Amino acid sequence: MIASATILGAGSWGTALAALLADRGLKVQFWGRDAALMQHIEQTRRNARYLPELELPQTVWATSDLAALESADLLIFVVPSKAMHDTAAQVAAVGLGKTRPIVLSCTKGIELNSGLRMSQILGQHFGDCPLAALTGPNHAEEVSQRLATATVAAAPDMQIAKAVQEAFHLPWFRCYASDDLVGAEWAGAMKNPYAIAAGIAAGLKLGDNAIAALVTRALAEMVRLGVSQGGRMETFYGLSGVGDLVATCFSEHSRNHRLGLALGRGEKLAHILASTSMIAEGVPNTLSLHQCAQTAGVRTPLLDAVHDVLYLDKPPQHALKELLGREPRAEAE
Repeated sequence: MIASATILGAGSWGTALAALLADRGLKVQFWGRDAALMQHIEQTRRNARYLPELELPQTVWATSDLAALESADLLIFVVPSKAMHDTAAQVAAVGLGKTRPIVLSCTKGIELNSGLRMSQILGQHFGDCPLAALTGPNHAEEVSQRLATATVAAAPDMQIAKAVQEAFHLPWFRCYASDDLVGAEWAGAMKNPYAIAAGIAAGLKLGDNAIAALVTRALAEMVRLGVSQGGRMETFYGLSGVGDLVATCFSEHSRNHRLGLALGRGEKLAHILASTSMIAEGVPNTLSLHQCAQTAGVRTPLLDAVHDVLYLDKPPQHALKELLGREPRAEAE
């Protein structure tokens, strides 16, 4: 039974998970890089930078000192995907993997150039530890308010998945278990670029018909690429796939949707990124996923269009025109 957890990453999702696990009765250590922020959280019980309305229970201990952390049953990484390697190396260096905790990724992304999933990166640093991921339509803002939510705990070993499931399961937070870690992680990473696309379509005022078609075809691309990488098709029709895709493409809480909305309204990417401290994972994920699709020879016209808007400075209207002007084909292709 999991009785303690260490959460690494003090953004909105890490903060919401700290409160959730404390509600579940776990002893929680909460680590972040920013010493001033973590001291403020420890003193006030609130993360004023990300989720100021959420009061953390007294059973959550916040710190910026990795060396001060004690061993825990569950080691949870909630850092940006680009920081996963460095953070994992630092955590491993202080010996937090020696007791073989379950190492859990709550970050959605694929590493550029290597094509590695987040749990694979963690496996390079915690090779003797069981690996798992928690993913699904889980906006931190709603989880922090204890609104009804469902998620999936995935691990190659179903017993590990069930142990994580048990640790997170609450009356308002329903956790399912899966042994398709590959599919769950690919699905979670892939929905981000399509949320940018949905935001662009909304910003261009294309209407509900166009956005519904976009999301449907996005799912087809997710299945094609994800299955080519070893994921199971049915996983993409579950919470980590279509569930997360719908939430991210339509929710006002979605950073990727908001970024796309601003692009569709004519704002420049550099200005959008400079105006917020929050990370829209769809931006780096678009580059890494596009690279993976090209390497695998998988057809992804929507992903290609988002890539061209973000990285080739193609006007969204031009990308849309090219998408609509493609040769007709059978829906099932």
